[in-house]
Amino acid sequence: MTEYTLQQKVFLLLLAIVTIGFGWILLPYSGAVFWGVVLAILFAPLYRKFVALTRNKKTGVERKNGSALLTLLVIVVLVLIPVALISVSLVQQAVAVYAKVSAGHIDFGAYFRQVIGVLPDWMIGLLERFELTSLATIQQKLSAVAAQASQVVGKYALNVGSMTLDFLVSLTIMLYLLFFLLRDGDNLARRVRQAVPLGRMYKQRLFDNFTTVIRATVKGNVLVAAAQGTLGGIAFWFLDVQGPLLWGVVMAFLSLLPAVGAAIVWAPVAIYFMVSGSLWEGIGLIVYGVVVIGLVDNVLRPLLVGKDTKMPDYVVLLSTLGGMALFGLDGFVIGPVVAALFIAAWDLFASAPEFHAD
Repeated sequence: MTEYTLQQKVFLLLLAIVTIGFGWILLPYSGAVFWGVVLAILFAPLYRKFVALTRNKKTGVERKNGSALLTLLVIVVLVLIPVALISVSLVQQAVAVYAKVSAGHIDFGAYFRQVIGVLPDWMIGLLERFELTSLATIQQKLSAVAAQASQVVGKYALNVGSMTLDFLVSLTIMLYLLFFLLRDGDNLARRVRQAVPLGRMYKQRLFDNFTTVIRATVKGNVLVAAAQGTLGGIAFWFLDVQGPLLWGVVMAFLSLLPAVGAAIVWAPVAIYFMVSGSLWEGIGLIVYGVVVIGLVDNVLRPLLVGKDTKMPDYVVLLSTLGGMALFGLDGFVIGPVVAALFIAAWDLFASAPEFHAD
């Protein structure tokens, strides 16, 4: 075991203090830094292709600045602009649905009475035990929830100016950082590897797992979410459900949860269709949800996420749920990354002879 001198101990203490202090300074914009790192890892192969394409064949000079700017432009066009356009349309549809509910064109009370009217006696009895069959009671509970929600919305509405400014600042920081991470990412990664006090085998395996899981998780989950949200939105549009884009986006977000995801939205709608007399529409939506939307989750997710991360489906599910519970939306990346590093670290520990006596 290495014995440190007093000078080395003081330096290590100083190193820990300044590292914690720097992390504390970055904390207000941790989301921007996090997604800058994630996008840099995700688009690093594209950046390297641009570097190879723009390299001067005679002198061998690499145009790293131009390649980083080209990659940044691709990210803006393929990621940021579509997200902005969808967000605008989403807000418009949400406002339209809210207006129809306020005007009484959408009556949830009538829907509730229709569903209760066709339920079997045993199920009604079960619901009565939880006081879920009384429309007045449910409306009272919903009113209390709505009052709390309106207070939260009102609070954010008053701060919409500062929130917009914070978002623009975070977006600018992310893009600015992303440019340098793309351009200097290889050198930064090399310096980090050199600084980590582990053997070459340990560093190589852990760093490879880190980058592989981030790429697989983001690409896999985003593609699955986009596919399921699009398919669900198309189904709702075809069935003339109010706000198909709104519900499609909701399904896309919920599909980040493996195995359960989009069914949380389309299954209740299918049940309502069946109990309200639109039997074939309900059956069709169930078949479509299970066969088409479910097939995307059952086929694409293991191929894009589980295959590359080499993690069992249940580990992906639990780590995604736990990550999102702790870190919000960022957790769908952080959770599987921590799980993959956990598995890799224990595999290394189990296979390393220096940790085990004969």
